[in-house]
Amino acid sequence: MNKKDLRIILENEENDFLYQKSKSNLNITFNRIAFIFFIIFIICIIYSIHLIHLGSRKEKTENLSNFKQTSSILYRADIVDRNQKYLVKTINSIDIGISPTKIIDEKKLLLNLRYIFPNKNYYEVKKRIRKGKFFYFEKKISEENYDKLMQLGDKSIEPIDNLIRIYPQKNLFSHIIGQIDNDNNGISGLEKSLDEDLKNVQKPITLTVDKDIQYLIREELIRFNEIFSTKGSAAILMNVSNGEILSLVSLPDFDPNKREKISDISFINRATKGVYEFGSVFKTFTLAAAFDQKIIEPQTEFADLPKSLNCAGFPIREYDDNIPSNLTAEQILIRSGNIGSVRIGQKLGEEKFKSFLSKIGISEKINFDIEEVGNPIKFNWGKCPLATASFGHGITTTLLQLAKAYSIIVNGGYDINPKLIKNYKENKKGKILDEEVSKKILPILRKIVSTKEGTASLANVNGYEIGGKTGTAQKSMIGGYSNKKINSFISVFPTSKPQFVLAVMLDEPKTNKDYIYHYRDGSNIKYKGTPFNTAGWTTVETVGQIVDKIGPILATKYKEIN
Repeated sequence: MNKKDLRIILENEENDFLYQKSKSNLNITFNRIAFIFFIIFIICIIYSIHLIHLGSRKEKTENLSNFKQTSSILYRADIVDRNQKYLVKTINSIDIGISPTKIIDEKKLLLNLRYIFPNKNYYEVKKRIRKGKFFYFEKKISEENYDKLMQLGDKSIEPIDNLIRIYPQKNLFSHIIGQIDNDNNGISGLEKSLDEDLKNVQKPITLTVDKDIQYLIREELIRFNEIFSTKGSAAILMNVSNGEILSLVSLPDFDPNKREKISDISFINRATKGVYEFGSVFKTFTLAAAFDQKIIEPQTEFADLPKSLNCAGFPIREYDDNIPSNLTAEQILIRSGNIGSVRIGQKLGEEKFKSFLSKIGISEKINFDIEEVGNPIKFNWGKCPLATASFGHGITTTLLQLAKAYSIIVNGGYDINPKLIKNYKENKKGKILDEEVSKKILPILRKIVSTKEGTASLANVNGYEIGGKTGTAQKSMIGGYSNKKINSFISVFPTSKPQFVLAVMLDEPKTNKDYIYHYRDGSNIKYKGTPFNTAGWTTVETVGQIVDKIGPILATKYKEIN
């Protein structure tokens, strides 16, 4: 009985234990724990991946720091012309370096590299590995070879982010754009003067230049460099109202894509950096200054002008003995008289002429968007220097400053600053000359081109109302002057409502016995051979041909107004 009771009690306790119910509770608890563990596991994986990523970024940052790579170096803004055509474009690239201290198996590494780059000089590679310092193995690597290298999994092979600066126009804007060095820092042109902006500005920098016009002007300069066997040449096309430069060419030029170190002085920027005596183009300033001071009028007569005069023992002569002895002020400029210009300068006086040249920006260094700007040689004024400066002898400036000065003289007397960078905010222009100066000088500049007495009839392109002044100057040398010349022509068009100045110079041109000139007076006369090595036969012809090409683009055709 007792045993039976005991058995019954055990059975009751077993039933009271409710094993099945407890099993269910354990399952629920286990499932919750598993779920929580799973979530924690996933979070750990995510954080582990993130830490690995941060670690790799840190390593890359340290590498970049070691080789002086900064984020600003890895960005450089594009540059476009006034019509948003690319002049400079930046694309990302990768350079491959090798860190010798991280090499585990040199033999295996070299074998793999030789397989991918069979044309490398591995004798030199081994020498550089022996030095134990990081070195660049391949720059601007292709995508295909990059993938092959990364598949090797060798820690000694280190990719370094870099950029490639591409100049799609090659030589066309070389003197304007300039170059960068291997560390992507600007070393000349706008690349240098805008270096900080190019590393930080997000949008492309827009210039005032026009790619198509630049191309046409450069092509004509190249052609006439060959025709007249010049040492070089330059041209500037500028808006006379706001100073925007549509074209600036200097030859010879270079291809900035090659990143070559250029030490040959022949590659100087003749448009902005070269400082020259330009000769008779200064006669326009002499007459304009006299008009501004209201000393003379266009019809003021100068009688009994001698063919020569002496100054401090040195003779000043007319370039042409056929120039009449009696001339008006207007005729003196049209016929480019030396003696008449001296007489006007003497009426003007040293201080007033000096002040006028400074006012129009001729005699001091000009501020410009690129650093390659020449500084006119200091001019020591006096009675004889006043006489020679009156016809452009002994006094120097740059072609850029000539373009500026002529613009002021013909635009109503408003001061302007030549510029290459497009500025959509128009600055107020200050009036620095009497408006009458432009009204008086423009018809005279037109007659220099349109009349037989003028020195620039070869530039009388029908429909464009070109005016301007020629300059033929001997190049100075130690102890005197050589027979080598600078021939220039500063033209303005249309003279009834000036919009553009086109300044062109040829450095040491020579005559060409085979070149055929086509007269523009409607006679259809052709003339073979260059009779004189003067601006009227060299630079003027060049300007005429340039305007033929660029005129339709500029849309400046006007009917002659008599």
